[in-house]
Amino acid sequence: MTLSDKQGAAAELLPAGSPARGQRHVELDLERLAQMGMVTHEGGRTPAAEDFRIIKRPLLRNVRGDSPSAIRNGNLIVVTSALPGEGKTYCAINLAMSIAMERDITVLLVDADVARPSVLKVLGLGAEAGLMDILINDELELADVILKTNVPALSILPAGRSNRHATELLASRSMSTLLSEISNRYADRIVIFDSPPLLITTEASVLAAQMGQVVLVVEAEATTQNAVREALRLLDSCKHIDLIYNKIKAFPGTEYYGYYE
Repeated sequence: MTLSDKQGAAAELLPAGSPARGQRHVELDLERLAQMGMVTHEGGRTPAAEDFRIIKRPLLRNVRGDSPSAIRNGNLIVVTSALPGEGKTYCAINLAMSIAMERDITVLLVDADVARPSVLKVLGLGAEAGLMDILINDELELADVILKTNVPALSILPAGRSNRHATELLASRSMSTLLSEISNRYADRIVIFDSPPLLITTEASVLAAQMGQVVLVVEAEATTQNAVREALRLLDSCKHIDLIYNKIKAFPGTEYYGYYE
C-alpha cells in the first residue's frame, strides 16, 4: 500500500467536511448511557458509580506513586478478559468515566480491540479513523484522530480500520513511540485501553506486555477456572494485575462488580 493509499483509507473513516488537522469533538448522549447503567457525571450515586469508585482507587494510587514502589507506565491501564462477552468494554468505559471525574486527571480511552471494536458503538458513535490508521500512516498525527467529548476530562482514540497485521503493528516500534507520546505528553493523563480477549487473539497479550497495569475482567459463574488460569499465564510478564469479578448476581434482576488485587 502506498502512502497515498494509506491516507485515502484513513480519510474514508472521517466524515465528509471534517478538517484535515486538529482535534474533533463528539457529543455523548449521557442520558442514554445512564439509562444503560453506565457511569456518567450526571448519573448520581448509582451502584455502578460506587463500584467503580472502589475499583479505580488502587489503580490511581499506583499511577500517583502512593504505593510502596512506583509503577513504570502506571498510567497505561489495559482492560481485558479471557473470553468475549465478559463485560470488558463495559468495564473499560465505566472505569474511564469514573476516573474522568477526578479533579486533577484527564483520561484517554483507547479502543484497542482492533478486530472487533465496540467502544464507539456502545457510546452511540459511528466509525472513525484511529489507532490502526496512525500505525500505518506516518502522515497522520494523534490530534487528527483523537475525539474530544462533552465530558470535559475524557477523550477517545478509536480503533480505526481493521488490519490483518494488527499483532505486528501493536508490537512495532511505531506503537512503542505512540504509547510514549500518549502517556508522557500530559503529566495528568491516564490511558485506558479496551483490549481484545486474551484467549481469542494474540494482540491482547502483545498489548498487555507494554502496559503498566492490567485489569482482567472475569464473568461470574461463566468463565471457567481453566480459562482464567490460561489468561493469567499469558499475562505472566505483567507485574501488576487486578481482577474484576463481573456480573455477580446479588439479588434477582441485579448485578454488581467484585474487585480483587
